[in-house]
Amino acid sequence: MAQSRNPRHSRAALLAAAERIFAERGLAGARTEEIAHAAGVNKALLHYYFGTKEKLYHAVLENLFQQLVITLDQALAQPDSPRATLLRFIDRHFDFLHRHRYYPRLLQREVMSGGPFLRTIAQRYFRPLQQRLARLLRAGIRRGEFRPVDIQNTVISLIGISVFYFAAAPVLKHLLGEDPCGARCLTARKRAVLDLVQHALWAKADKEK
Repeated sequence: MAQSRNPRHSRAALLAAAERIFAERGLAGARTEEIAHAAGVNKALLHYYFGTKEKLYHAVLENLFQQLVITLDQALAQPDSPRATLLRFIDRHFDFLHRHRYYPRLLQREVMSGGPFLRTIAQRYFRPLQQRLARLLRAGIRRGEFRPVDIQNTVISLIGISVFYFAAAPVLKHLLGEDPCGARCLTARKRAVLDLVQHALWAKADKEK
């Protein structure tokens, strides 16, 4: 087991291993020995960086949500038309979920547990993104790029359209007969999502051009 690893790399390896194992087994079922072994470090180092299993679990969630917010904030912050910004947002969100395939399962576990951390997640991470996406939709409607829609429910749909695909990947594998996270399926799915968003939101006059 490698113990001479750079401290930053050791911490990142622990977070990556814990992300997978917590998603597969949940907080109660995950063992710190297994996480440390998967990360290639000893258990003492895990406790040095994170203290308890519960603190490691929260660190995993915080790390994921921070990366999500940074990724989507960058997509929304670039100066562009509402239409182009929305397509970039969907594209970056899809790619984030592809890179972090355990994220939907971890989020589902947290939602099902109804734990106190859920409120923090909603207020610190999801609400600011919800508000920014809602402002983008309103701007697009004012400019005539998007058709008038129910803002709140459209925001939920825009997030859910990608999250569901990765959350349901184990089921989709049986339905599709191939790996839904394979290159062919991912390319086809992203193309379909972007196409659906355009047909659902683009103003009628624009779609007829």
